[in-house]
Amino acid sequence: MSNSENQKIDWHARAHALVNAGIDGRAFIDGRRVDAISQLCFPCISPIDGKQIAQVARCDAADIDLAVRSARAAFDDRRWAGKAPAQRKKVLLQFADLIAQHKEELALLETLDMGKPIRYSLRVDVPSTANCIRWYAEAIDKIYDEIAPTSEQALALITREPVGVVAAIVPWNYPMIMAAWKLAPALAAGNSVVLKPSEKSSLSALRLAELALEAGLPVGVFSVVPGMGHEAGSALALHMDVDCIGFTGSTRVGKMIVQYAGQSNLKRAWTELGGKSANIVCADCPDLDAAVRASLGAMFFNQGESCNAPSRLFVEAAIKPLFLEKAQALMASFQPDDPLNEACVMGAIVDEIQLKSVMGYIDAGVAEGAKLISGGNQVASESGGYYVAPTVFDQVLPNMKIASEEIFGPVLAVISFDDLDDAIRLANASAFGLQAAVWTADLNKAIKASRALRAGTVHVNSYDEDDMTVPFGGYKQSGNGRDKSLHAFDKYTEIKTTWIKIGA
Repeated sequence: MSNSENQKIDWHARAHALVNAGIDGRAFIDGRRVDAISQLCFPCISPIDGKQIAQVARCDAADIDLAVRSARAAFDDRRWAGKAPAQRKKVLLQFADLIAQHKEELALLETLDMGKPIRYSLRVDVPSTANCIRWYAEAIDKIYDEIAPTSEQALALITREPVGVVAAIVPWNYPMIMAAWKLAPALAAGNSVVLKPSEKSSLSALRLAELALEAGLPVGVFSVVPGMGHEAGSALALHMDVDCIGFTGSTRVGKMIVQYAGQSNLKRAWTELGGKSANIVCADCPDLDAAVRASLGAMFFNQGESCNAPSRLFVEAAIKPLFLEKAQALMASFQPDDPLNEACVMGAIVDEIQLKSVMGYIDAGVAEGAKLISGGNQVASESGGYYVAPTVFDQVLPNMKIASEEIFGPVLAVISFDDLDDAIRLANASAFGLQAAVWTADLNKAIKASRALRAGTVHVNSYDEDDMTVPFGGYKQSGNGRDKSLHAFDKYTEIKTTWIKIGA
């Protein structure tokens, strides 16, 4: 859809109609929408204006058990795992097509629920979700098993098999995309999936489950159980009949997930966790304007609510004044606006709790002596929503809270350096290791830095470049395992060796 066509849509009118018609917040278990067994719900509050838009089922251990038993039955009778690869591919391709066909509905749900600009929900989140499902669908019949180079007296087959029942727990910042990153490879491999979306953004996941069923995914293969993390999430992670759990979220909760896996059936636990990514701009940066645009764009995209946001900006002292001058000139273009306005590029913080957390970090930055040079304040409070101006601190020391802790909001910490080795040392002096970047015209420096930086992805003269063909994940307390690419199949499959003796 072209931009001119998008501008013709009255998103406020559509939102009003959607909410008035009633958004279904019930769980999706065993192929149908159901209330929580307890009959409990929790309110879904839109961060756009602080108003309730739906009631969502508050699932707990009983609902989790129902969903897992349904998933196990579906896996054991092989209604999905037993389908030929071409059949599974056809269903997932139809699923991707339905996502694309319902793009406006899904985008509106995502924006109302989470507060991101409708332009990005429509142009980034929905297409990326459909593309992920489609990419893994296409991979199904293109992955071959192996034959080991044994002696002539044996035939050793090495095959991949689905692990079984996969639990997926995903965060609130990219609800559909993060769900797809788990769901697509797990389903492509033949598993059953129980998805627990964040209680802060459950609506799009529930709709995806309906579309998957419509596409032909068998009943029981995919269930969605909304609820609180300490109730539904912990019950799913502790369940004795879950074979594997894929989690994206905070490092604090990720540590709990790993503990739950050990306390239960030692299920494999794959975690993609927090970040405090370092973005290093050297004085010989080949295009300073591009570096400024990419640094700010990646930092303030999605209101700074991205685990890979380049929130630690290391700028060589010789060019820092010019860099900051250019950055200040661009700050006006990132000011928060109504997310239902097609021109909006920065929306609302997901909820009041996160708003208070972000403002607390800003207060801490001021208290610790960092120089606030832009933003630092809550805006548009009269709307009833939760908005924070894009914020930049200069003269930040590496041990300050704003430079060491993940904020998950639009707060950028600028740190000066004179020597690249020193910048790399400071970049690595973090509990996290998700992404990093270095900007330099010197190929030797670029290679040296990319090898030295302890991060899952290192960008050179760019930031936040992305493709389904490359893995996403981190080092250290940014988690283990990788989403995206063919490497994701390693998380959701077992490797089996079948040894066949030949001859007497």
